Order: sequence, then C-alpha cells, then structure tokens
Amino acid sequence: MSFTIEGNIVDVLNRTIYQGKISVENGHITDIIRINTTTANYILPGFIDSHVHVESSMLIPSEFARLAVVHGTVATVSDPHEIGNVLGVDGVKYMLENGKKVPFKFYFGAPSCVPATAFETAGAVIGVKEVDELLQMPEIVYLAEMMNFPGVLSGDETVMQKIQLAHKYKKVVDGHAPGLRGETAKKYIDAGISTDHECFTAAEALDKLQYGMKILIREGSAAKNFEALIELMHDHYPNMMFCSDDKHPNDLVAGHINQLVKRALNKGIPLMNVLQAACVNPVKHYGMKVGLLQMNDPADFIVVDNLTAFSVLETYINGQLVAKNGETLINSVKADTINNFNCKKITEKDIELAAESDQVNVIIVEDGQLITKQVKARMPVKMNKLQSDISQDILKLVVVNRYNPAPPSIAFVKNFGLKKGALASTVAHDSHNIIATGVTDADIVAAINSLIECKGGVSAANESILETLPLPVAGLMSTQDGYIIAEKYDDVDKKIKSWGCILKSPYMTLSFLALLVIPELKLSDKGLFDGNEFKFTSVFAS
Repeated sequence: MSFTIEGNIVDVLNRTIYQGKISVENGHITDIIRINTTTANYILPGFIDSHVHVESSMLIPSEFARLAVVHGTVATVSDPHEIGNVLGVDGVKYMLENGKKVPFKFYFGAPSCVPATAFETAGAVIGVKEVDELLQMPEIVYLAEMMNFPGVLSGDETVMQKIQLAHKYKKVVDGHAPGLRGETAKKYIDAGISTDHECFTAAEALDKLQYGMKILIREGSAAKNFEALIELMHDHYPNMMFCSDDKHPNDLVAGHINQLVKRALNKGIPLMNVLQAACVNPVKHYGMKVGLLQMNDPADFIVVDNLTAFSVLETYINGQLVAKNGETLINSVKADTINNFNCKKITEKDIELAAESDQVNVIIVEDGQLITKQVKARMPVKMNKLQSDISQDILKLVVVNRYNPAPPSIAFVKNFGLKKGALASTVAHDSHNIIATGVTDADIVAAINSLIECKGGVSAANESILETLPLPVAGLMSTQDGYIIAEKYDDVDKKIKSWGCILKSPYMTLSFLALLVIPELKLSDKGLFDGNEFKFTSVFAS
C-alpha cells in the first residue's frame, strides 16, 4: 500500500518544523519533500511509553493497543513482570504472542526479579537460566527493572549474573531504585543499570542524572511524579523520557503519553525538548525499530490539529492507519486464557487478629505515591479481637496466598477514607496474591471469596452488594473489549468512592500495598514487611 500525506512536518531530530509531503510505500517512508500546503495539521513521530506493565491496564496487549493508539501511542517498552510472577516464562510468552496479533509495537523485557523478593509467595520463578533463555529471543530487547537494589549493592551472585547476561547479549538494563542517592546510587548505576522511573524528588533524579542514568518521568494511575520532576526537562531532556508504569483501563481511555506532552508544554518546557523525551529518546535508548519521520524509517507517525491542544487526529503504524478522530481502527482478536490459582474460600474467623496489644503499626498511604509511611495507633478491641476504626480512618488489611492454601496475613492501613464496605483485588504487586481492605470482616471476606470463585479480578462488597470484575488471564487481565472493561472497572471504582474512599485510584493504591521493594511498610502473604530494613516486622507496636 502506498499513499502521501501533507502537513506541517515536525522534525524532532533536526529540531525544525516545515511544510511538506511524506510518501509512504510498503510501511516505510520513501520520500519527504518541502512543499507549500494549505493543510494546517501537524505530522510528528508517535508517542512511546518508555516503561509500562501492560497487565496493570487489566487488558491483554492486543486490547491495550486498541486503546493506546487513539492517543497517538505507537509503541511501548513493556515489562511483563506481573504475569511473570504468576506464570513464569509461559506468561511472558503469552504476552509476546498476543501482542504480535495487532499492528502495534510492543517491546518486551525479560523480568529480572521473579519473585521480586524472598519475603512473599509468587506463582513462578524466573531464574538465571530462564533470563538467559528470554534474553536470547529477538523479541526481548532489555532486562526489565532490577528491583532488587539491595542485591545489586551487596553484589548478590544471582542478581549480578542476570545483569551480566544482559550485557552479554548487548541489551540494556532497566532500574528501580527508589530513594537511592549519592554513592549508593552511583554503585547501583555502575553495575550497568541505565534507567530509573522511581525518583520521587528532583534532587534524587539529579543525583542519578549526574552519574549517567536516564530518568523517566512517571505519571500513572497511582504513582505520580510529573510535578516533582518536570522542571528538569529544561536542561536534562536528552536523558529523560515519559512513562505511565501502571495505567488502569478507565485512565487509559482518557489519555496516555499525550497528556504528559500537553502538561509539559503548559509548564513552559520547549516543544522540541518535550517531543525528544516523548518520541526520540526511547527509540535511541532501546534500539527500537520505530520511525522518527526520516527517510526510509518505518511509517510510524501521528497527525495532530495543532501544537497546543495536541488533539490526535490520526495514528499510523508501519503505514497503517490505526486510529482516526478518537476511534480505534484495530479490531479485537480472539485470545485464550492462562492462569495459576489454587486457594480455598476463607471465613471471618480466618482474618481475626487476637489483641496481643491494642497498639499496632499502621501503614499510611499517600494519594499519588507508591511509598508509604507508618504510624503507631491504638485500635478498638471486641471480644479480644482488633477491629477496623473508621473514626481514625484505619482499616484492616488482608493478604491471602492465591497459589497455596495458607493462613491470611493481616495488618492495618490508614487514609483510604472508607466509611463502609470493602475492596479486594488479585492485581497486587508483585506476586499478585489477593489483597483486600474494608470496614467489616464480613465485607472483606465477601470481597475476597468472590475473587477466589472467579479465579481473579477486582471486587467491591457492602452487606448485600457485591460487584466483581473477573480477570481470567493470570488474575490480571481480561480478554474482553478494552472499552467494555474500562466501563466495568469505572463502575466498581465509583462504587468504592461512593462508600467514602477519598483516593483517586483506590484499587491501584491497594495493589501497591503488597509491593515490598518500595518503602516504608507493606504487607505480603507472609507478614508485615519493613521496606527500609528489608525484613519482617510485627503488626504490634513495641
């Protein structure tokens, strides 16, 4: 197929804009000429999400693509770490094969930390041998985020072998080092780790930039670091990118990297700096075969109405029109399901916590952040059992091992704002056990058991009300139409907020309360975990 398209061509590589005509043949740009044109639209390279877990959208890759192209996204750097924790290499291969069925450029990595830590139960292990197997595949372009930063700093043999394998196959290594500064950051980077998407402050990002690391500005459904980091793009744009990391389906319907581009421009960041981060830097860093509007490039580009509103009118991938005027042109594809689930329903007695003391260590969540804090609090006691307390906005938090029968682990969490009801999810980073919180034990149990019955999903329970969104692919994703899933998820999300939850993304925030590699206090299926000391701690305060 061949065609031509005219407009104002935004040549980011050469930092210029000119009127011109692009000729496309067999998926590649065969000619670019300067002409006078009356077309007011602008043609520019497509956007790239430089770090995302597709699984967090609750959509399989083919459905993620259908939604993303509407916003001008043509490619992602995708870490299949989530499904890897559930199903190992088989899960990674599921993502690769499904992603190939649609006209979209998925660049997957080899998960480096499965399980993420030894302090939780995952469904699989991706060891050195499995990483070696994955890195030899041409579809795997990098070693995904090395979350075990203590292992890097201590020179752990297994960790270092995985990094060395990536270097052997000439593939880059992604980082994950929240809070590392100074010499510890330098030591982590010197191990050969090239990016980080976990910076919470500009000072932290500057430390890592000065040691040669690429910094990703993350703005997802729960973790939001745009405001803290965006001013760095004035001077450091050659070494910065945009990413979402985790994006729930209703948020993906609303927008993607295009939203960050517009926000950056509104902050006064020069256009070409922004577009270099959004379009060029990921291609260069990861060696992606994504076009940048140059002769002989793949015809991957977007058409926008102007350079302020940035409304995406058309998206092309390999010369194929995949989205037009807000509508996806990618068809849904038939997909199989794959899962790993082996646990029985629980009772209220299973989540009772005997009052060894009425003073407990409480996890404090902060809206828009993955990091948590901790505080001591006195909890009400009934029949020698500790209870949730909405007057303090402190709720019981429960994690259930989904892979093997085991007693639930229990802790307490503050700042959800719930006045009634409970929410539960099997999207619980990184091992994806069942996680739930709520006002009453009865509602928590109902929410959990509904997910056990359907082998994964998200749920909301409040006395006689029970709503469940099943996620049959690894308990993480649905094979249904992405727009339908987004609508269903939005309904459950609104239900939780109608019961008092004050968080913008309650399910995403809940999912990260099991993420042990982010400080300070988290809960795994094995117990309460101190992310600063990297060891278990007691629920009861001393």
